[in-house]
This record gives sequence, C-alpha cells and structure tokens, in this order.
Amino acid sequence: MIDTELLHNEFERRFGHRGTAYTAPGRINLIGEHTDYNGGFVFPGAVEQSITAVVSPNGSGVVNAYAMDLQLEASFAIDDPQGPTQVHLRYIYGVVREMLAAGVAVNGFDVVYGGDVPLGAGMSSSAALECCFAYALNDLYGGGRLDRMTLAKIGQATEHKYVGVMCGIMDQFASMHGRKGSLMRLDCRSGEFEYFPWQPEGYRLILVNSCVKHELVGSPYNDRRRSCERVAQMAGVETLRDCTWQRLEELRPRLADEDYRRARYVLGEKDRVLAVCDALQRGDYETVGRQMYMTHEGLSEDYEVSCDEIDFLVDEARRSGVSGSRIMGGGFGGCTINLVRNELCDAFCTAVRQNYRSRFGIDCQIVPVVIGDGARRL
Repeated sequence: MIDTELLHNEFERRFGHRGTAYTAPGRINLIGEHTDYNGGFVFPGAVEQSITAVVSPNGSGVVNAYAMDLQLEASFAIDDPQGPTQVHLRYIYGVVREMLAAGVAVNGFDVVYGGDVPLGAGMSSSAALECCFAYALNDLYGGGRLDRMTLAKIGQATEHKYVGVMCGIMDQFASMHGRKGSLMRLDCRSGEFEYFPWQPEGYRLILVNSCVKHELVGSPYNDRRRSCERVAQMAGVETLRDCTWQRLEELRPRLADEDYRRARYVLGEKDRVLAVCDALQRGDYETVGRQMYMTHEGLSEDYEVSCDEIDFLVDEARRSGVSGSRIMGGGFGGCTINLVRNELCDAFCTAVRQNYRSRFGIDCQIVPVVIGDGARRL
C-alpha cells in the first residue's frame, strides 16, 4: 500500500486541512477468466497493492483532484454532462455520476490519490480506483447505506458508460469484498459467493509482470464478449453459462469458427473453476496447477488473448517445474499468475528474470501475492 501519510501531507499542502483516507485493493484471479460476463464462476482474491485516496467534501459542486503517481492535477464540475476527457478522471467522474443516480447526494470534493497496483498488469487498477471512490463517497455522503455489491456494480457501470469497456463484475466485486487470507468463488449470475481459506502449505502465488501491454486495433475485449453473446443467442440461453457441451456441438456447423472457439473456451473454463474448488477442498494443489495450465492453453489458442511474451513466461514456468501458470486478466500482456512450490521459488524467479531479459530485452517484474482485505476507510 502507498504511504498514506505522504498523501495526507500533500492534501494538507494543497487544501490547508486534513482529509479522510480510503483504500481499495487490486485483485488476483486464481482461475475463471473471461467467465464473469458470461454468467459463470470466478475465483478471485484481493491483494495488498491498492489505490488510496485522501478526500474531503468542499460543497462547491467541483471535484479538485491530484493524482500523485501521475503528477497531474485537474478539476471538473460534477454536473457537467460530458465530464473530463483524461482517462484516469473518467473513472472518478463516472463513479460520481453513478452515485448520484443511486440517490447519494454527492457534492464537490477535494482529493489526492495514488497507489501501487501495477498499471496494465491485469491486477485491475481501474477497479481499485472505482471502488476506492465509491466506498469513500458512500461513506462521506451516503452514510454507508449502499451495500458492497451495489458499490461494485457502480464501478462496473462506470467502466461500461464512461470508459467503454464492457467488463463483468469480478474485478469490482473482489476489490469490494476481499478478505485477508481468503479467496472467493463468485457466481456471476446470481451474485452468490463463498469464501475459501487460502493458506496453502508449501506453495506460494507469484505474479510475473511481463511489463508489456499490447494495444490492438479496435476493442478486442468487447469483440470477444460479442462472440459469446452471439453463441448464447443461437443456443437460446441468456448467457453461455447455460449452454451445454451437447448444444454447442449441435450448433457448430452454423457457427463461425472464431465464435465456436470462444464458446469452447468459456464452457471449459466453467468446468475448470468447479474442479479447482473441489481440489482445494481436498488440499490438492497439484490439480489446481494443472487446471491453471489448461486455462492458459484455452486463453492462448481458443480465446486468443495471450501474446508472445506471456506464452514465453508460461513456458518458462513449465520448464522450472512450477505447478501451475497462466495469463491473468483481460489479456494481450500483463501478468502471469504462478502456483509455485516453496522450494522452487528462488530458482524460478532467477531463471524467469534472466531468460525473459535475454529473449525480449526487457525486465519482467516479480510480484509476490499476499491476499488482503477489500475497500475500507483507513
């Protein structure tokens, strides 16, 4: 977590008094990628890396914001129907507008914010930003009356309406509901969830940040969602979660090959999440790891959201004897998530750093995972 006192000091320097600090974490997802917008299951957890904001109402109808990491300051009126154009401010503006729509009488406020969630790494820095502000404004203006799932949906609506990413609910859910030492299985259709203790004896979760993010033409995330929606419509179901393997094979002659492969991945991933839940209840982490590798194969070959750098990192994990590895997040760069036996951690981290640098001429970043709590007032 970023040093909160630095934020307080900057806030006092700028605004002459002390504000209130709020934080919301990024997340990892053990398994269940691109299933949330298909009504399926996901298995995320909050991490210690977070976005933290020091906030104070100013009663002016204007938001005065300073992003410490970016060293950018800007102001916008909350009743401006267009809002700011800077991307990082679009998240704040969207949360404000959605809170107003939910009946929370947000007025202007001053804020200094920053964080240590790696940008573009698939750890959902955007959801952390949304959830931090949603929690803060609910506390400051709403008396805490909106529950955490409602706040998560406000973050999701912000992505949809103000940023243009038609994401599912997983990232915001995890940022809001995280619990130290636990992962969560979320049913993205019903909203029901269950905490699973995550204290694997003899294993660690390690992220390897490729430090690349490929910006592809168009919106590949939204394109894949539309593929899934086309198959669901042809199958006569609301989401792919309700499509059976038999029905998918019946439809195959009528489907574009790309749509068929997208759907094949999603149905397989639904099965893999449930298989991981069963394995965790038995303490069988080797099965968890094998399912992670299978997820990566599907994401790389059928869903086509990997890239050369990420595939190389997963191959390096295999060569190092790592129990499980896969791309994490929306894709096209970012991180791999790795389930590593304790005795292999040092050798794996050394090998992957050296070999990645040798192959691509850039450094990857090793990020040990500590499962932490969700959005909160500090």
